[in-house]
Amino acid sequence: MPADVEVESLRYCVVYDSNTSSLQSSGPATEVAGTLAKTSRHPVHILKGGYERFSALYPFLRTQKILYTVQELEDLQPYPVEVLLGQLYMGDYRQATNLHIHKHLKLRALINVSEDTSDVFESGACTVLHIPVADSTEADLYGFFERACEFIDTHLSAGSAVLIFSSHGISRCSAVTIAFLLHHLKSTLMEAWAHVSKCKTNMRPNRGFVQQLSDWEQHALGQRVTDIAEPLY
Repeated sequence: MPADVEVESLRYCVVYDSNTSSLQSSGPATEVAGTLAKTSRHPVHILKGGYERFSALYPFLRTQKILYTVQELEDLQPYPVEVLLGQLYMGDYRQATNLHIHKHLKLRALINVSEDTSDVFESGACTVLHIPVADSTEADLYGFFERACEFIDTHLSAGSAVLIFSSHGISRCSAVTIAFLLHHLKSTLMEAWAHVSKCKTNMRPNRGFVQQLSDWEQHALGQRVTDIAEPLY
C-alpha cells in the first residue's frame, strides 16, 4: 500500500490473496485485514476465494494495474449488480445498451422496465421483454409481475443469463427483481428486499411499487408477512 494512503479515511477497503475462503482460516488476507481494521473507521472486507475465484467468475474484470489516479477511478464504468450468481443481473439503461457487457455477462435475455427503447435491443442477440411503465406512484407494475417471472424462469431454465434494467437502475428494475425473488425463492418481501439492497445499496422502489410488492407477496405466499409501514420501505 502506498505510504501516503490514510487507512483510517478509506471508506471501502477490500483485502485479497490467492484463495482465502473463510474468516476462520489463517493466511495473508486475514492477517492484513486484521491489521488494517485496527486503524480503519469503516469495515475492512476480505474477498472470498481470493484472486483465483474472482478470476474464474469475472475474467473480464482482471487487470495488472495496481494504482489508479482519481481521474481513472472516476472513468471506470460499473457493471450491473449480480443478484443470482451468473444468472440474474440488475442495472441501468446505459449498461443495458453496452454490448461488451452483454458479451462478458453472457446475457441472452433483457427485461426493459422503462418507456425507452433502443435499436441495440432489436438488433442484438438478446430476447427482450419490454415493460413500458413510468416511474410513478400511480403506475401499474403489478400487472407485469407474473409475465416477468415467467420470462425469467424460462431463460434461467435454459441456462441463459438475464438482465433487468430501468432508466437509472434504482426503482422499477429493483421492484421487478424483488418480485421475481418472491416468486422464485418463495422469499418474504423483507427477505427479498434485504437481498437486493445488499447487492445495490441505493435501490429504492417508489412507494406505489412497494404497495404492489406487498400485494404480490400475498399472491406468492398466500399472506402478507412484511409490514411495509416500517421506515425501511
